[in-house]
Amino acid sequence: MDIKAAVVREKGGKFLIEDMQLEDPRANEVLVRVVACGVCHTDLGVRDQYYPTPLPCVLGHEGSGIVEKVGTDVTSVKPGDSVVMSFLSCYACNTCKSGLPGYCNGMYLHNFSGGRPDGSSPLGQNGERINGCFFSQSTFATHALANEGNIVKVPTDIPLELLGPLGCGVQTGAGTVINALRPKAGSSLVVFGVGTVGISAIMAARVCGCTKIIAVDINNERLELAKTFGATHGINGKETDPVKVIQEITGGGADYSVEAIGNPHVLRQAVDCLSTTGFGALVGMTPLGTEVKLDMNGILFGRGLRGVIEGEAVPQIFIPQMIELYKQGRFPIDRLVTYYDFKDINQAVEDLEKGKVLKGVLKM
Repeated sequence: MDIKAAVVREKGGKFLIEDMQLEDPRANEVLVRVVACGVCHTDLGVRDQYYPTPLPCVLGHEGSGIVEKVGTDVTSVKPGDSVVMSFLSCYACNTCKSGLPGYCNGMYLHNFSGGRPDGSSPLGQNGERINGCFFSQSTFATHALANEGNIVKVPTDIPLELLGPLGCGVQTGAGTVINALRPKAGSSLVVFGVGTVGISAIMAARVCGCTKIIAVDINNERLELAKTFGATHGINGKETDPVKVIQEITGGGADYSVEAIGNPHVLRQAVDCLSTTGFGALVGMTPLGTEVKLDMNGILFGRGLRGVIEGEAVPQIFIPQMIELYKQGRFPIDRLVTYYDFKDINQAVEDLEKGKVLKGVLKM
């Protein structure tokens, strides 16, 4: 079928909305009319070739929409269903079988390779291959092909255009706290970087019962906003030494920290601010090969650090849980979102990069 999609043709290039062709769904695939798609820093990182996803490519991986057609083997959704699309895993390797699909041995193949696992792409333009299947969706488009494995059916009593970011950014922040760190009630948690991922981590910390929730950023407006989502303290990391202030607030160091920026200097702070036996999580995206220096004795005395992908979530379980928290008023994701028309995608990207919005969502 003929669709419109935003394609990146060169490293660091603009998103160009062009006409192209999309194949019919294969046996395990689902054709979705995209209603909306969030803009995520991962899209921009791939645009800038932090990872070697081949260009030209249609990005977009926080899509929500309506099922229009399903392949012959699909049983979990049907035409007319409202869905959110997330990441895809193989469901066959040991980590997938252990309930940790974000660490799938085929994570790159299924999400970043520019095509299906067999190497084909469902997108083309007058005979030219256009790389797609980004997170098995490529939802910077009016229509997309997803795999049944990364489709989540969602209720119809919530605006569908609101739910796409649950598939990545919100899931990453909230899941890092709820699924990976699992803080005890009454504990302290620090979030470095209060964009969508950081704010989602703050909301999750509040749900978990953390009593000291510290936001660190260099934007004072963001810090004040973070307090409305549950942060008890805000620290401007440009104006003061956040490690020292965190140690004063917590009486010796935080129990948990989340680095949601992707900055080696900040990651060092996220480790140094911990109490002995404290635990930090790295979720910020960096170019391949980025290295960080740590004090080995600081780690030796009980501190821990781990990377977390997609909030260690199983999307079909975790996304409905987040929706229920939203319905209860404990997870106000609607306050994160600023909507843009699809044609204004480059404005949405610019506003995100300048920190003017938390989560830009394109409405198709």
